[in-house]
Amino acid sequence: MPQERLPMRKIREVLRLGAEGMSKRRIAASLGISATAAVECLHRARRAGLSWPLPEGLDDAVLELRLYPPATSEKVERPLPDWSRIHRELKRAGVTLLLLWEEYREQHPDGVGYSWFCEIYQAWKGRLTPTMRQTHIAGERMFVDYSGKKPHLVNPTTGELIPVELFVAVLGASNLTYAEATWSQSLADWIGSHKRAFAFFDGVAALTVSDNLKAGIIKACFYEPEVNRTYEDMAKHYGTAILPARPNKPRDKAKVEVGVQIATRWIIAKLRNRTFFSLSELNEAIRALVVQLNDRVTRHLGASRRALFEEIERAALKPLPPEPYVFAQWKQCRAGIDYHVEIKPYFYSVPYTLMREKLWARYTETTVEVFHRDNRVATHPRIPPDGRKHSTLPEHMPSSHRRFADWTLERIKREAAAIGPSTSALVDIIMRERPHPEQGFRSCIGITRLAERYGRQRVEAACGRALEIRSRSLKSVKSILQNHLDRKRPEQAADGPAILHNNIRGPGYYH
Repeated sequence: MPQERLPMRKIREVLRLGAEGMSKRRIAASLGISATAAVECLHRARRAGLSWPLPEGLDDAVLELRLYPPATSEKVERPLPDWSRIHRELKRAGVTLLLLWEEYREQHPDGVGYSWFCEIYQAWKGRLTPTMRQTHIAGERMFVDYSGKKPHLVNPTTGELIPVELFVAVLGASNLTYAEATWSQSLADWIGSHKRAFAFFDGVAALTVSDNLKAGIIKACFYEPEVNRTYEDMAKHYGTAILPARPNKPRDKAKVEVGVQIATRWIIAKLRNRTFFSLSELNEAIRALVVQLNDRVTRHLGASRRALFEEIERAALKPLPPEPYVFAQWKQCRAGIDYHVEIKPYFYSVPYTLMREKLWARYTETTVEVFHRDNRVATHPRIPPDGRKHSTLPEHMPSSHRRFADWTLERIKREAAAIGPSTSALVDIIMRERPHPEQGFRSCIGITRLAERYGRQRVEAACGRALEIRSRSLKSVKSILQNHLDRKRPEQAADGPAILHNNIRGPGYYH
């Protein structure tokens, strides 16, 4: 390694002390320099024909030129590679600097050596922005986040400004950018933006690097973050993996941080003087600006984002699944003693053996699926808003309940009306007196089935007698039939007290 040149002040002192006969070692110790440097300085002065005292008017610039004349031999210019191309090639899987240097030397045998090749590339790379210095392999990562600054819509009726969210997705290797406006940062909007980003890129990256958004990340943790079940379900459908950025580590997602900054300048700033009354109108304008952003040639790499994507990243992305992801929410619940789980405000059955068990329910706009230990145990069509409150499958019932499954309120009333008006009236009263109509099902079914044994005429008479004595239950009707009381009419109460006695005061006592 060449020795550093001494300051001109110390060079003059070396020449002065050498002329006074001081040894080289003492000169070095006196000036705090190495003996080799002192000897080198005296040798250069001798070759230049200089001695102490130096000629008058010899300033430092002239003295340096005399002691250190420029090299007379012509410097050989060695061909250097296109560093932007080298930087792009390193994004391909398996490509290394050593491989690129070997290819470079095959084309230029007189080119620089490997160590100089690496050193010059690192110096060139150091002039890039911090996010561009990171080397992302093609197809490996997609970065997603929301912009801190929000675009606005205008309420056409009131003129009120309505803030909306700006979602940004950036591919790691090519920097291809996608952006769209959404109403909120809710889970449904977050998942929907991912679906449209995958469709825009026409492929899926192996990893999706996400900010710790509450909709997607339940618990932000340095070591084991907890991902929302729906977000994880979506990732599984597309064949990607969610990698949340570490808390308080913005450089984990520096790519999208810069992408958000660029989107803010290219989208929000450019649209600041335009007025939009609907989200679709705003997104149409955003799509046009995203095209311009991706087609713009970058100054550092000499190529556009779109060109880099087509060259190095499109082929590295995973293909899209045959069908887009259908948004579904997950809920952890417990089956009640009636073997139903609640998806407010409705109830869906599960096998009765899972009573009181913890289950996971996955529900979309059309279906409800229930899982026990990751095994699907029930599937129901989603109950419409104006439908019944319960969806119960016969195969989920115990055998003692299943025999009543095909009985409905309408059928019971129809069977009772066929027996007679008294039976129909008794069934209506039993249904009304119960807190819930289904609670009277068994009593009413039992009453109608008595006609199979006793005949409709006797059951009708027994129901009439039960109404007269205000005893409205299956047990009473059955007792009336067993004791043949349906053939007797209840006796009318006689006028006056039933018992005459001196101790009975009578109504006159109180007046």
